Amino acid sequence: MIALSVDVITKTFYGTLRWLWGRRTPGAVLSQLYQIGNRSLLFVCVTLGFLGMVLVFQTCLQVNRITGDLSQVGAEFIKILVHEFGPTLTAMMLATRVGAGIAAEIGSMVVTEQIDALRMNGVEPVDYLIVPRFLASLVMTGALTVIGVGAAIGMGALTAYFSFHLNPVVFLDVSHVRVGDLATGVMKCAAYGAAVPVVAGICGLAARGGSEGVGTATTRAVISASFVVILLDFFLSGLALFTFQRGGL
Repeated sequence: MIALSVDVITKTFYGTLRWLWGRRTPGAVLSQLYQIGNRSLLFVCVTLGFLGMVLVFQTCLQVNRITGDLSQVGAEFIKILVHEFGPTLTAMMLATRVGAGIAAEIGSMVVTEQIDALRMNGVEPVDYLIVPRFLASLVMTGALTVIGVGAAIGMGALTAYFSFHLNPVVFLDVSHVRVGDLATGVMKCAAYGAAVPVVAGICGLAARGGSEGVGTATTRAVISASFVVILLDFFLSGLALFTFQRGGL
């Protein structure tokens, strides 16, 4: 089952890339940019903002008990946000909201035989349904990650200031962020942005059996997309370790 799933994902991904440069109306991509980006903005900012508050508070609390030197908390927090927490947590949020929406929409089209109608009219479902979402997800995953990281840093700085009287100037230290950290973050954003719509689209296209099948496809999309994000995070973190950190970047 796992091998079959990987095979299906691979074929759909290559199919998406094959249709990527085809001619299509800009309105389809713009609509998905709005659906994926604008409608997820508050969700991502609130989630990362509160997580930033909790992480900084707990870190400062523990460091305060051991050494009392909080000068490096902000620098390390920003570093790990850039290459790990920012892209991954944003992708997990998109896997739940966007992945479920894509699977539900495509699944509804499958059970109402709209997909069959598209094929009868010579329209490829991957080109018509997945490619616009793929393009929008690539763009908006990166944009939402940047905004979400900004929200987490801002809320973390406020928490450190009001709870532990740590000067924001000391907290907002980006000297620990290296080129390798930025490259790792960008690489993860691209990988997550490509994976979520493809996996969710596959789950939607596999929907069967009316409204119950749409619900099953939606649940499967959220679980599968989240699992793929975790796997990609593991492999990309290992790749970054051997590529950038050992290279001194």
